[in-house]
Amino acid sequence: MNETLNSKDRKLLLELAREAITSAVLTGPLPASEVTAAELLGRQGCFVTIKLNGTLRGCIGNFHSEKPLYQLVQEMAVSAATRDPRFYPMKEEDLDGFELEISVLSPLTKISGPEEVVVGTHGLYLEKNFSRGVLLPQVAVEQGWSREVFLNQTALKAGLKRDDWKEGADLYVFTAQVFGEDSPSEAAAIR
Repeated sequence: MNETLNSKDRKLLLELAREAITSAVLTGPLPASEVTAAELLGRQGCFVTIKLNGTLRGCIGNFHSEKPLYQLVQEMAVSAATRDPRFYPMKEEDLDGFELEISVLSPLTKISGPEEVVVGTHGLYLEKNFSRGVLLPQVAVEQGWSREVFLNQTALKAGLKRDDWKEGADLYVFTAQVFGEDSPSEAAAIR
């Protein structure tokens, strides 16, 4: 996992995500972009989060990809805008004022117990039976959650009971390089 995407790479990923969403909403799929930056050609996972007026509007991602990172970012951006089951597909009027955040992920690492989860560093992926839930590292920080609340909320996200992580669940952690248009260094570059 390359945790050091430079500002130019981050800016390009945010621009590609925004273009993909706008195109998907207004005209349909965007023609393929030609990207040559080596860091954006790697095969790694990402999540794209859309916020509208500061409120979550969509968030979809994938931990694995056979596609280059920049293509996965475009695909996840469109999915977050049009396929997140918690929201209706974005419409033209939703294109005014939305903000993007991209989380470029490290590989998942299975942990032996919940004490290994570091709030503020780790995202959490929980799997039990046929249920799965994931929360990005920044969610626990934004919400001010303790480790136990983070685990409870990930279990609930998986459709399980709040404390189902305590027995029989497989826990995985990951890190993410998180950046968005509302980051001071990115906002100046994007807007």
